[in-house]
Amino acid sequence: MSTSSRTVSRLSRILALIPFVLENESADVAEILERFGYTEAQLTKDLNTVFVCGLPGYGPGDLMEAYIDEDAVVIDAADYFIRAPRLTPTEALGLLAAGMAVIGAGESTATLESAVAKLTKAVMPEAETSLAVDLLDETANTSRLREAAAESKVVKIVYRSVGKEETTSREVEPWSVFATLGRWYVTGHCRLVDDERTFRVDRIRELELTDEVFQRPESIPEPGVGYSPSPGDVTCEIELLPSATWVLDYYPVETLRETKRSTIIKFLSPDAEVPARLLLRLGADAKLRKGEEVAARVAALGSELASIYQ
Repeated sequence: MSTSSRTVSRLSRILALIPFVLENESADVAEILERFGYTEAQLTKDLNTVFVCGLPGYGPGDLMEAYIDEDAVVIDAADYFIRAPRLTPTEALGLLAAGMAVIGAGESTATLESAVAKLTKAVMPEAETSLAVDLLDETANTSRLREAAAESKVVKIVYRSVGKEETTSREVEPWSVFATLGRWYVTGHCRLVDDERTFRVDRIRELELTDEVFQRPESIPEPGVGYSPSPGDVTCEIELLPSATWVLDYYPVETLRETKRSTIIKFLSPDAEVPARLLLRLGADAKLRKGEEVAARVAALGSELASIYQ
């Protein structure tokens, strides 16, 4: 998961935690850990973050109080968070569709069915007749990976990467199998790079289930599709004008310096093609500051485009 995705996930959890604790005046630590998927270390870290937040002025009387008192979580001086944040229409519809998908897959619980019924009544009373949720058909590899993840079994795969178009043999400890954007993915620990990775199932050329059992981590990151840096990445520095800062929300970049006039970012990619095409798209709104490979690719793409219009 990228840094920006982890930040969004953490903030969302904090914004849900605060009104829950306030509504209950205090909450049992064990219940908080289970309800919000926390470890004790994560909960302590988030409460310390809340403790230094508050209203402008930021004096002792303006900051929230957040701490663990014996076996209870206590949050005080935060009445403006008493109501949980409201879902946008898009978020509510997405949540409803996800719930209906789980029910349709036959993996629901009575609690989930009750929650979906209430959400349906509030968001879209006619959902059962007007909203269709179609799940992707599972391939043989998808089913086998799901089995391996459930049994914590190591798999051996031959994988054709999307970015570099390289074929590699890997041993993977699969954590979860999920579908998004019309494709199936598996996420887990890749022993080849000794780090978390997400793989497209349709890019797996060969798959072998082994009998080796691995130890699942205490906290499994939320499955999602993002970019994971690797040692062979192409790196460049790009200066963005204010009109191009939307790039920060759409690409896994690192902000090196930010002023009113421009923002300088560090851009990592499996090859020079992605940042080169982005620079051509941005035109005068961006400037390449460092990155010989990217500069060469920009020049080559520019020549190709020029020849088309000659």
